[in-house]
Amino acid sequence: MTGPGLQDQGIRPLVLVVMGVSGCGKTTLAEGLHNLLGWPYQEGDLLHPRANVQKMAAGIPLTDADRTPWLEACHTWLLDRVKSGQGGILTCSALKRSYRDLLRADGAADIVFVYLEIPESTLYDRLRRRRGHYMPASLLPSQLATLEPPTADEHPVVVHLEATPAELIAETLGLLKQKFPERNAAGRE
Repeated sequence: MTGPGLQDQGIRPLVLVVMGVSGCGKTTLAEGLHNLLGWPYQEGDLLHPRANVQKMAAGIPLTDADRTPWLEACHTWLLDRVKSGQGGILTCSALKRSYRDLLRADGAADIVFVYLEIPESTLYDRLRRRRGHYMPASLLPSQLATLEPPTADEHPVVVHLEATPAELIAETLGLLKQKFPERNAAGRE
């Protein structure tokens, strides 16, 4: 069963990966979508192995080898949501095309990536002010160097920084409704 707001929003159940570099607003957007749509939500950072969290907290950038177990855990969660048919929302940086390909493998091809595109100066400012997160601002350059923004053939929903979280959520809902309207009982959009 999906959340009570689904019908009101006019969006069919989707499995979303809210992606982008640290500090771009993934959690804020994902939590807002979860609250409005009622789809299950998983904070991707919580799926990191302890060793990854310790490395990042120490200011050491992760390697592809470090990220693999985390991406596999994210993929497993996404597959479960795809199989349920009830939608889901995962936050995951998904910085490289190869990471997104792994997330979409094995029957999860219909996952929708929601890419938060934010100016670099805004990211630095946000990370400097953020408290209680293990990812220090000093790792942002390594994330930006790793970032391969999704391309048109990946069919991302690209969201740009808005003035408030409410505007960011509203813009995203509008884009999702436009691209993925709810189907009626006969299966038509």
